Amino acid sequence: MNTTEQPNTTDPVVARAVDLFKQYGTDDNAVIALNHINVEFKRGELTAIMGPSGSGKSTLMHCMAGLDTPTSGDVFVEGLEVSSMNQRQLTKLRRKEIGFIFQSFNLVPTLTAKENILLPLQIAKRPIDMDWFNKVVDVVGLANRLDHRPSQLSGGQQQRVACARAMMEQPSVIFADEPTGNLDSRSSREVLSFLQQSVREYGQSIVMVTHDPRAASFADRVLVLADGSITNDMQHPTYAEILEVFADREEEEGEEEQRAEGEAR
Repeated sequence: MNTTEQPNTTDPVVARAVDLFKQYGTDDNAVIALNHINVEFKRGELTAIMGPSGSGKSTLMHCMAGLDTPTSGDVFVEGLEVSSMNQRQLTKLRRKEIGFIFQSFNLVPTLTAKENILLPLQIAKRPIDMDWFNKVVDVVGLANRLDHRPSQLSGGQQQRVACARAMMEQPSVIFADEPTGNLDSRSSREVLSFLQQSVREYGQSIVMVTHDPRAASFADRVLVLADGSITNDMQHPTYAEILEVFADREEEEGEEEQRAEGEAR
């Protein structure tokens, strides 16, 4: 596919992976992080990706966002083939179509909250829509914190600045990597509510990696990965339903370990 084509914003699927395979190392040291995954992410939906450490959830997000290159298979965002883009094309795509929210906030300490929110647009030399800025600030509840620097903000407030920064660019999809990982429970709920609101009120598309079942329960859809494969695909699951999936998996793993020990004796 020609990567210079215009994005297809009428497609209900904002991003998708086709037969996605990712291997690190070779021969005896080979580790399969993604095992031929096929998945679509719908427009205007908050999707949570869960799984134990080493399950491939972060690798999937990094490949979808063009931060990592798959060994084979294809990744598309807005119909554009991310997996075949060169670095210049990827940079252009990320500036226009993809937003990021990180666990560590990644704010510039010398800039105010307002300056941090507007920084990506200024770097890309894109026009700033102040009406949209005011709406975003209202959604994340930062109107009285815009002149504060990160050191003057709580962790939850800093993450809200990071959310506003991602939303300000109006990307096709926002990838959030453990966005509540460094926050207390109250701040986590606030940030998740803002993400949920941006989806429901403004049609934003968000793909969020999380290890927290409580955070995942805010999502419209929850994907569970294990050993590089999708093992569960749940629509609007409750907190209890998510916990049940992981409880069942722990029970299965315990039974497998017992069988392996029995065979070894």
